[in-house]
Amino acid sequence: MVVQMVTILIDQTWKRNDTEIRRNSTIAQGRESVSRVPGRDRVEEGIQHNECITNDIREQFMNCRLIKNKNRRIWQIVDTISLNLLEIVRDYTMAADFVTYRRRRYYRGLYQQKHLVLVRAMRCLYVVGLMAMFWMTEVLPLPITGLIPVVLYPLMGIMNTVDTCTCYMNDTTMMFIGSMVIAIVIENSGLHMRIALLIIKMIGCSHRRLTLGLFCVTMFLSMWISNTAATTMMLPIVETVLLELEAQGLGNMFDQEENSCGEEGTEPTKKPTHTTMVYYLVTAYASSLGGIGTLVGTGTNLTLKGFFEKRFPNSSGISLASWMLYSVPPMLLMGFLTWLWLQVMYMGMFRPDSKDARAINIGLQGEKVAATVVEKKYKELGPITWHESVVGILFFTVVLLWFFRNPGFTEGWPISLLLLCPYPLLFPVAETETRFNKMSATNVVLCRHVKDSTAAACVTILFFVLPSKLDFLRAFDSDPINRPTKPSPGMISWKMINQKMHWSLILVLGGGFAISAGSTSSNLSSIVGNALVALKLINPFAILVIVCVFAETVTELTSNVAVANIILPVLAEMCVALRIHPLFLMMPASLCCSFSFHLPVGTPPNAIAVAAGHIKTRDIAIAGIGPTIITLLVTTLAFSTWGTYIFNLSEFPDWAT
Repeated sequence: MVVQMVTILIDQTWKRNDTEIRRNSTIAQGRESVSRVPGRDRVEEGIQHNECITNDIREQFMNCRLIKNKNRRIWQIVDTISLNLLEIVRDYTMAADFVTYRRRRYYRGLYQQKHLVLVRAMRCLYVVGLMAMFWMTEVLPLPITGLIPVVLYPLMGIMNTVDTCTCYMNDTTMMFIGSMVIAIVIENSGLHMRIALLIIKMIGCSHRRLTLGLFCVTMFLSMWISNTAATTMMLPIVETVLLELEAQGLGNMFDQEENSCGEEGTEPTKKPTHTTMVYYLVTAYASSLGGIGTLVGTGTNLTLKGFFEKRFPNSSGISLASWMLYSVPPMLLMGFLTWLWLQVMYMGMFRPDSKDARAINIGLQGEKVAATVVEKKYKELGPITWHESVVGILFFTVVLLWFFRNPGFTEGWPISLLLLCPYPLLFPVAETETRFNKMSATNVVLCRHVKDSTAAACVTILFFVLPSKLDFLRAFDSDPINRPTKPSPGMISWKMINQKMHWSLILVLGGGFAISAGSTSSNLSSIVGNALVALKLINPFAILVIVCVFAETVTELTSNVAVANIILPVLAEMCVALRIHPLFLMMPASLCCSFSFHLPVGTPPNAIAVAAGHIKTRDIAIAGIGPTIITLLVTTLAFSTWGTYIFNLSEFPDWAT
């Protein structure tokens, strides 16, 4: 046996080069086998097996050394072979360590990636919390707080500057600008006053009918112009009627109240009578309720539209037709019940012998006085002018364009323009589809690309193009004296828009859209949604009631649009987590953000009415109890029934996943 081993060792020494090649090939095979091993356990078993073989060979050679210690050259060869085998084992170990290192690096990369996503989400949550705190406390002006994402998003790695700034100018913002221009043009032309006086003349001039007429007029105007402008327009009519009735001895506007401090030389404070308080509260409450009637009625509606279409881009969006189809009936019901509440509380309805009921009984003489005042105001407007006619026609046109863009029961006007246009679409559909399917697909494509801001911008341009006077028709008159000497002004001037436009609200809306975009890009929305999965155990209607109560409570303390910007992103992810239609919670919440009836700081109409009518905060807080309960009940019940039918809320849509 010893002779055989010596022979083998001598042969290996002679063929050292071949041994080196075999060693390298063995190392490569070992590495390849290690790379195919699913875990390190098999690699370590192979290493242990190779070590056992090496130890056995060394023991055999040592035994040979004890037997034959003559030829040292042979034993040097034995040592060389042993070292080569040890190198093979070491290469196996290095290969195993390499596999383990790659796996550790892979899992470490996954951990770091998840950690970075969580860090971005937490940074976005910090920005959202900071803006919410600033909006609630108003330590900075609301529009300046809306600019915070432009600074913090790029610096914190949430979004780049270009994407962040895009949130401040989009379809919803353009629609807001267009609707504000339309409101300013209507106010500048005097058309609103003519409509208001006509409605009041039709309804009647007793106290109850006057307040009802004022309520209806203010609510209608607030559907299309800002609630602040609607309240401001109606106050001169209210003051004129009340002053004329007081001059005729048919009632007092204010009661003189002695100063509670008892200081000499101080004038007594004015305390409005219950009748006067009703007139002022009617204008404030009606403007808040009328804002929910259309998409352009208030900023919270546009906030919902912009956020919903940005968060769910594959949805059909929110059109003016679907919005009005749902919101107008509840708005009318809320308005009537609120007017009824004020009549019962302060005008003695159903209590004919009460002091309040006797105070409003002005008789036929009083009604004639009020009718005379209204008629005088209407005659002061003069005949309908060219300016008012064109403004009315354009206003009616833009409403029709908004309504019939995608009415749902027929093809929208973009499709009608397509049929008249001989040129192909810029957004073609598949040629293999049939004519019917192709038209349906075209309708969907156009409705996604042609938005309501297109009609608003078109009418805005026409207001600057069309003249407010017809002087240009006499430009070629034979008599030079009759020829105009200066160009005819447009329906509106940029100076007027610059003075009356609410530019600050654009930044507030943009800040809300930036919150939405940042929450989506940083995965904060998905994290919030996963955290709200536990709410599946609660009935959806109960969640709807809780959300409406929360929104209507918080909006008493701060800006309506700011509250909508804060809660709508959370509600969107809550709906996705609970697998209910996103509008089921988002739309009632945005409506409740407009309902502020208790405090002057809740909304500008409250502040204007309180200041003009000298109403105490305690009085308006008590008066707002009824409207708060009415709006809460009507909103929750109407949306869970009528709203479910209009928006098809019974199923969770595919585009929401």
